[in-house]
Amino acid sequence: MKMTTIIIIAVVLLIAVPFLMKAQSAASGAYQNIDVTEFTKMMKGNNVVVLDVRTPQETTQGKIKGAKEINVFDPNFNQKIAALDKGKTYLVYCRSGNRSARACSLMAKQGFENLFNLQGGYTAWTNR
Repeated sequence: MKMTTIIIIAVVLLIAVPFLMKAQSAASGAYQNIDVTEFTKMMKGNNVVVLDVRTPQETTQGKIKGAKEINVFDPNFNQKIAALDKGKTYLVYCRSGNRSARACSLMAKQGFENLFNLQGGYTAWTNR
């Protein structure tokens, strides 16, 4: 009986641990910070969305070509990102990289897994 109990516990742990790790990863706001060179390389990939989380006033001064705009300060930001495809890779940027890091954390908490934050943001992009 003891051996059966140990086997059952082991099987349950083997099944549960990957789910718990994924939940922990999402809860911790998992994303990667990348530089302009890596960001540029990743833009050429399939299933990639470039996401500009700056304000509308900032985007009028220029943006990365093809970027989707969702202002992180918009009261409906969480609802807007919830409508996005979680299976895609998101390259996220703001002016300096701080708000986009916040946006990546919020997205990770909603179950997005492939999140990359541009270090230095649009400022770094324009200075490349």
